[in-house]
Amino acid sequence: YHGMMDKRVSMPETIGHEMSGIIDAVGEGVSDYAIGDKVVVRPLDDRLVKPSDKGFNHICEELKFIGIDSPGAMQEYWNVPSFTLHKLKSDTDLKLAALIEPLSVATHDVRMSGLVAGETAVVLGGGPIGLLVAMVAKEVGANVIVSEVNETRIAKAKELGLNAVSPAKVNLVDYVREQTEGRLADVVFEVAGVQPTLDVMTEVAGIRGRIVMVAIHGEKKPVDLFKFFWKELKLIGARVYEEQDYEKSIDLITANELPFEEMITDVQPLTNIQTVFENIDQNPDGMKVLMDCSL
Repeated sequence: YHGMMDKRVSMPETIGHEMSGIIDAVGEGVSDYAIGDKVVVRPLDDRLVKPSDKGFNHICEELKFIGIDSPGAMQEYWNVPSFTLHKLKSDTDLKLAALIEPLSVATHDVRMSGLVAGETAVVLGGGPIGLLVAMVAKEVGANVIVSEVNETRIAKAKELGLNAVSPAKVNLVDYVREQTEGRLADVVFEVAGVQPTLDVMTEVAGIRGRIVMVAIHGEKKPVDLFKFFWKELKLIGARVYEEQDYEKSIDLITANELPFEEMITDVQPLTNIQTVFENIDQNPDGMKVLMDCSL
């Protein structure tokens, strides 16, 4: 919306990659899917994968992200390669299923972190992705603390059953120390993408803590590397998701044991897209606004 992806997006372009839908037609040679199937799209076109990518197709050098590098989901009919599809059960709520793509970011992040039950995870940033990461971490059995400055998002986190605090009101490091008998965090998820969270992530991590870089930093930022030496910390990069992360997210949505419906702020017709973007831009309190593309 602000043009930060201009190098990858050319005008005119249809964007959108978080979606759920129903198959309207299948192309020649497609046998695994049928008209009427409910599906989600894992929007990664890895057809240019090379041996040098070492089998990590989801981050291959010439990966094309559908919805950014090619037309996306914000249209009534969308043609995609069948290998990007994941089939849903017939009774799956398509509104909840639209959360599977961002939820898969969270399941991938948590899996990459190696988080296990009984550990403490601190999530820096309580926006949509941060809260999904926190929900997945809690589902694993971790003790989860969300750090967020927006009071509305703190309230939303608490509605979701999460422990959330504002670093503007409490000393986050002291708070985590008190919650962990001095051990601090086993895993820190940096989701906010701002300098204050980069500053605190090495402080709030305990000895041999793991820091997962969820946020996208488009430029170089200062990081306290001495703390990595002193506490033997690990910094873990995490980008998009793999097939198993999508399947995990589908299982979580299908089970419907977590309050995912609380993440949906509003549902609007596609014809209101400009107003929706303007409202999101002006109001940082919301979570996920869904666009109904059935014109």
